Amino acid sequence: MSPLRDESPTDSKMYRPISEVSEMVGVRPHVLRYWETQFSMLRPRKNRAGNRMYRPEEITLLLRIKELLYQRRFTIAGARRHLLDERKEAAPQVEIGFADAERKLVLHEVKAELKQLAARLRVLTAGARS
Repeated sequence: MSPLRDESPTDSKMYRPISEVSEMVGVRPHVLRYWETQFSMLRPRKNRAGNRMYRPEEITLLLRIKELLYQRRFTIAGARRHLLDERKEAAPQVEIGFADAERKLVLHEVKAELKQLAARLRVLTAGARS
C-alpha cells in the first residue's frame, strides 16, 4: 500500500485531508463520508474550501469504527451503540455529595458577606480621611 499507512494518527500534522485519511484507514473517501452520517461523534472540521480535515483523535475513531465493522463484524447500529457505551464508561459522571453542596453554599454566603463588609469599611475609611 502507501507509505502513509505506516504513519501514526497522532503524528505531528494537526489536520489531514480526506484523501490522506482514506489511505491511512484503508477505505475509500465515500465510506468515510457515509460513516460521518452514521456516527454522530465523527465530525471533521471543514476548511474554507469546504474540504473535510481530520484531527488525530478522529482518525483514531475511524480506525476503531473500521475494526468494529470489518474485523469484529458489528452492524453499524451495533458499532454505534458500542462506541457510545465505551464513552460512557470512560467518563463517569461525578456526583457531589449533599454535604459538599451545602458547604459550597455556606462558603458562597460567607464570601458575599465579606464583600459587603469590605465595601462598608472602604466607605468608613474614606469618610474618616475627609
